[in-house]
Amino acid sequence: MATTRRRHERGQSLVEFSLALIVFLMLLMGVFDFGRGIYMYNGVAQAARELARVTSVHPGTTLGASPQTAAVLDTQRAMIPGLGTPTYSCVDIAGAAVTGSCLADNFVEVRIVAPYTPITPLLGLVGTLNLQSTSTVAIQSYP
Repeated sequence: MATTRRRHERGQSLVEFSLALIVFLMLLMGVFDFGRGIYMYNGVAQAARELARVTSVHPGTTLGASPQTAAVLDTQRAMIPGLGTPTYSCVDIAGAAVTGSCLADNFVEVRIVAPYTPITPLLGLVGTLNLQSTSTVAIQSYP
């Protein structure tokens, strides 16, 4: 009688362990996914800042067309998967679009987007999120 009772308890322990393991793994995957999302969000913001900075120093004939800006964009795309094509615009101090050439008293505004899809099953129900960032930097003038 004691041996059959131990056998049932072993089976019960196995079922309890498997249920607890599923909950633990879902929590662990959720923490991992949340960390991935924060990494992507920070990466998109950093990409916008870096692109705005290098474009303000090397504006080129068309904003964002300089080789230095292209090199920074390639570097950022290597670090952030799915990083989209940035949009460059020339704005004044109030944030209104400037037509014509971008002068030294204007600002360059860079907008960039990257998709983020969670891999955790429950978080995956949310779908793909578009992480976007905008950065504005004054155009640098040299004497």
